[in-house]
Amino acid sequence: MIARTEAINEPAGPGLSSVQTFDDPGRLADAIIARTGKRIVLALPLGLGKPNHLANALVERAIADPSISLRIFTALTLEVPRASGDLEKRFMGPVIERLFDGYPEMIYARALHAGRLPANIEVNEFFMQAGKWLGSPRQQQSYISANYTHVLRYILQAGVNVVAQLVVPNEAGTKFSLSCNPDITPDLLKARRAGRADFIYAGETNGGLPYMGGEAEMAAGEFDFLLDNPALHFPLFAPPREPVSLADHAIGLHAASLIPDGGTLQIGIGSIGDAIGHALVLRHRNNEAYRALAKALQVSGKELAPFEAGLYGASEMLVECFLDLIEAGVVKREADGVLVHGGFFLGSRDFYRKLREMSDEARAKIAMVPVSYVNELSSGDEVRKRAARQKARFINTAMMATLTGAAVSDGLEDGRVVSGVGGQYNFVAQAFALEDARSVIALRATRSKDGKTMSNVVGSYGHITIPRHLRDIVVTEYGIADLRGRTDGEVVTAMLNVADSRFQGALLEDAKKAGKIASDYRIPEAHRDNTPARLEAALGEARQRGLLPLFPFGSDFTAVEQQLMPALGLLRGAGRGGLLKLALRGGPETAEARQSLERMGLLQPRTLKDRLYRRLLLGAMAGTAA
Repeated sequence: MIARTEAINEPAGPGLSSVQTFDDPGRLADAIIARTGKRIVLALPLGLGKPNHLANALVERAIADPSISLRIFTALTLEVPRASGDLEKRFMGPVIERLFDGYPEMIYARALHAGRLPANIEVNEFFMQAGKWLGSPRQQQSYISANYTHVLRYILQAGVNVVAQLVVPNEAGTKFSLSCNPDITPDLLKARRAGRADFIYAGETNGGLPYMGGEAEMAAGEFDFLLDNPALHFPLFAPPREPVSLADHAIGLHAASLIPDGGTLQIGIGSIGDAIGHALVLRHRNNEAYRALAKALQVSGKELAPFEAGLYGASEMLVECFLDLIEAGVVKREADGVLVHGGFFLGSRDFYRKLREMSDEARAKIAMVPVSYVNELSSGDEVRKRAARQKARFINTAMMATLTGAAVSDGLEDGRVVSGVGGQYNFVAQAFALEDARSVIALRATRSKDGKTMSNVVGSYGHITIPRHLRDIVVTEYGIADLRGRTDGEVVTAMLNVADSRFQGALLEDAKKAGKIASDYRIPEAHRDNTPARLEAALGEARQRGLLPLFPFGSDFTAVEQQLMPALGLLRGAGRGGLLKLALRGGPETAEARQSLERMGLLQPRTLKDRLYRRLLLGAMAGTAA
């Protein structure tokens, strides 16, 4: 058992008389070790809610003292982006400084990347920042594969004795908000109150967090220790919104046609989520334009009308797109007085600002709750959840999908983990547990690397995240494949119809060899022009008119940075041959081009390398000009 002692420091405010408060993370780390002894099992929230200073202090103590055993159980360790190539550094350097200056890096992550984290410290993540740890055997071996709803039991099973979290106090200092990460903390505290767990609960305050009430709010007495020093408050990790490509917009337009008025919505972070959000706003506010684009794309979904009753959100992650949907009048259906239930959030600086500046009444419509509430029906209040989650559409993204409908979302066929399953399985399972719900897996039909384009629709793959017996709806930029309850042969034909036509022939032959489709089957003519050129013909003019913008909901990137992005994307995906062609071709030095060259430090090149970069950039800008 962990020894409990009376407070030895002055209380920080009303209601804190039973809480030991500190203004120095090192002293707090020493107090924790004095209580637990030298075996520490530390649980940290996923993503934004990590108490960086406190966690770093504990790691520093364990590095300095090899007799300390420190096991960290967490997910999604956020890291400031690091540019690789010279052009990328020229572009990202000022962006990184502007958006991430002052954010304290996690010492354990830096040490892991350098191969210097001592053996007495173990970091177990159940969800990784996408692709960050592909080259780390140690983290690949330390990964724990878990549905988000199973993480609580695994942490308890591991014998957690310290739970630490970033929090924000109310003005009186009598209550605290878990803000971005109710996550699994309320359930951990419930287990402690019931005697099923015995751990120290430590908070680190940060005034930048939005104060979220309801189940995210707790009494000060829940804490054992508190790090409360305004001088240590750091800027929240705030990744900029991603640019939305024409393919992403096409996916959004298709997916929006599947979402019924009066229904329930779950979407994820990233450009596809923003594309879906934008398509829903377009459908609601500019219905004529939405219908015209849907017709040009040959959208097969039937839900095209504006929203009368509106949508309610039930989403593991409160993505900032939900705020845009509330502002647009799309999300307006309330369930138990709430517009959106979410388990955690992460987003841009503007997202955090909007949440902080909302009126108390408006903010109360966004309920941050334990992940167990949004991800599972059977964790309590099942009758109310079922009544609220009517006509639900749970939309998740995948890296690949097989011809028989399985989704590959979190790993590679050699066993390496890209990210993690998170809550994706939970929402797929909910879609089958609810009477009128559907699971939608959205993915781009292709990906490109080093000038080579590959299909994301594959015959089969050596790793899957969602098995084919849970196949439901798959959406690519080329259409909607409705797979639920269909035979394997029907599923294969539907998946071929949404694959890129450059790969349909090979995929069809693979299916025929496997006996999964008739030997004389031919792909219908209507689906044999699934190409980027067709998307451009259908949507290019709308892009030029501003109907399908690169950043539908605003951006932290400057106007010049935004105009650079398509050209830099072209250079990133080009192989050696493509780069040579761009360098030989070059491009005109327009006023816009000069702005971009100046931003990249290439307006007056000084070296041969600079002159080459300048020519490449001009060629790429000419190649992506509208």
